Amino acid sequence: MARSKKYQDFLLEQLQDHDFAVAYLNEALNESLKGDAESQQLFLMALRNVADAQGGISVLAKKAHLGRESLYKTLSGTGNPKWHTLVSLVIALGLNLRLT
Repeated sequence: MARSKKYQDFLLEQLQDHDFAVAYLNEALNESLKGDAESQQLFLMALRNVADAQGGISVLAKKAHLGRESLYKTLSGTGNPKWHTLVSLVIALGLNLRLT
């Protein structure tokens, strides 16, 4: 019998698929708009997971023209990114940000 995968490993594998990553980020963004402190951190955690799945923070930092250490802090549980940082990350991941 095969060993089961850890959830995080499974998630990162799934997030390599562009469409899955988009759906995942959309759900995290919707959840983060609930307004409580825990919900507000969900989008940053989701963005971190997508970054990890698609090459890691170092690769994303280069693509977004941001400092690696700064990006680690931005995507941490206590991160507070500026709007232009989020836009740079979304573009570097090859995504579009839309509001409906």
